[in-house]
Amino acid sequence: MPFVNPHSELDAQIEALMACKTLPEADVKALCEKAKEILAEESNVTSVHAPVTVCGDIHGQFADLLELFRIGGQCPDTNYLFMGEHLPGQVGTDFMRPGRL
Repeated sequence: MPFVNPHSELDAQIEALMACKTLPEADVKALCEKAKEILAEESNVTSVHAPVTVCGDIHGQFADLLELFRIGGQCPDTNYLFMGEHLPGQVGTDFMRPGRL
């Protein structure tokens, strides 16, 4: 039986976004729901394993995120720690671990 990648649709969506292509609204909603599922499983405190690239708040600027990935390396090859507000009015951090995107 041939291997079927269970994440092939997600991989295709990520590839389209990395190429700055637009996605249908339904795909964007599905990606947001998947992100919520993953984030809900995460602890609010996590250990950060070196090496890690520390970034300032990108204020939701997708083009800036792509530039960081271009310069610093793609996930899952590079760990990123984003400093900034992830809840309105509250200073916090966001962390992207290999294999979670």
